[in-house]
Amino acid sequence: MSLEDQIRSAVEQAVPDSTVEVTGNGSHFSLRVTSPDFAGKKTLEKQRMVYGALKELMAGSNAPVHAIDSLETLVPEN
Repeated sequence: MSLEDQIRSAVEQAVPDSTVEVTGNGSHFSLRVTSPDFAGKKTLEKQRMVYGALKELMAGSNAPVHAIDSLETLVPEN
């Protein structure tokens, strides 16, 4: 499983009904996460949900994910 797939899977499991787009190379990535569960939440709350899902991939000096350069958290349009 690629690192992009690992990131996508971790976020999709942690954030209900989410769709995750991952781009990047090496250890720096950009994410676009869309979930109805983000509705009514502040930006920081939404970011914490996503980063919480990635904590194991970002832990320690040898972590495979060094940084999330860009994080969009969106609510799907009806």
